[in-house]
Amino acid sequence: MANDNTGTEPEERADCKLFEPFTLRGLTMRNRIWLPPMDTYSVYAQDGKPTPFHYQHYVSRAIGGFGMVIVESTAISPEGRISPCDVGLWNDDQIQAWRWIVDGVKATGARIGVQLNHAGRKGNTGSFSLGYIHENVPQDKGGWQTVAPSPIPYAKLDTPRELSVDEIHGVVAQFRDAAARAVAAGFDMVEIHAAHGYLLSEFLDPLTNTREDEYGGSLDNRMRIVVETVDAVRQVIPDYMPLVVRVSATDWAAGGWDLVQTVELSRVLKEHGVDLIDVSTGSIIPHVNVPVKPGWQVPFASAIRKEAQIPVSAVGLITKPKQAEKIVRKGKAEVVEIGRAALRDPYWPLRAAYKLGVPANQAPYADQYRRGAFC
Repeated sequence: MANDNTGTEPEERADCKLFEPFTLRGLTMRNRIWLPPMDTYSVYAQDGKPTPFHYQHYVSRAIGGFGMVIVESTAISPEGRISPCDVGLWNDDQIQAWRWIVDGVKATGARIGVQLNHAGRKGNTGSFSLGYIHENVPQDKGGWQTVAPSPIPYAKLDTPRELSVDEIHGVVAQFRDAAARAVAAGFDMVEIHAAHGYLLSEFLDPLTNTREDEYGGSLDNRMRIVVETVDAVRQVIPDYMPLVVRVSATDWAAGGWDLVQTVELSRVLKEHGVDLIDVSTGSIIPHVNVPVKPGWQVPFASAIRKEAQIPVSAVGLITKPKQAEKIVRKGKAEVVEIGRAALRDPYWPLRAAYKLGVPANQAPYADQYRRGAFC
């Protein structure tokens, strides 16, 4: 018989790890399903301010039952954007533009985090909303000169300008200031983007960092800007607020960044106050062969969790509820991130709860939607 969800008697909770609460530092999330940051390139005014689209996009996933919603790559400076149509937190005017989204997500019972990023040599690129796909945007259309650890271009993009040491210090300060604005906007968590070939991961990888100063060469030197950024951000966010770093566990290229180096970085970041490593891979070297298949990046997350003794999230073609449940139940990751599947289905967690046998009155339904629960 279908459950009409009108009763008040509590049902026995299903033995489901995916829907157990998860506490990180001083923050408790209602389940272990996170929405990862995914770029939408929808700031048509090019002012970094989120729009009604962003409110609808993020709040709908929060209503859909996610425990944590991490908003897309949020630039720490205008030249740190991936595209001119990216969101940002580089000035105080952007704080208020974020608050209604933050409040809307929290009102559903979900938590909300922000991913802070500098795009480095992969910045100033086009998007569906602007054109110039896989190209640099001309300056008269809002483009700019990109920067990087070393003057090595990505694919057919323009050659970036090498950052000076003083400019590197300035980037660290921009991450710090953006994190302070995230706190002012009410975000629950801050994530630093050190993956996917953007600026911080460009410093990590010896294929894109050929510097001969204190920010290049040895692993300690290549990690330096990431550690300095973590320290700067940790100083301006509350002690109870989780700090997460997204990494590429490998760049899938001979002589480049790999799992062994990632484990060492994760150990160091743990000592500097990072609470969880958000594990992804690749995207720093174009046109490499990557063995994409369901759950293909989970072994990297599991290895980092085991070797560095730090909580991790797993991402990468995790699309099925039983698949996600198995990952957390077997201790391969503390949380799973549902990305493209969530673009297709904002209510993925609610559907997963039904598939995994979680009673409707214990699933993360908004009260307004509970009478329409899957049954």
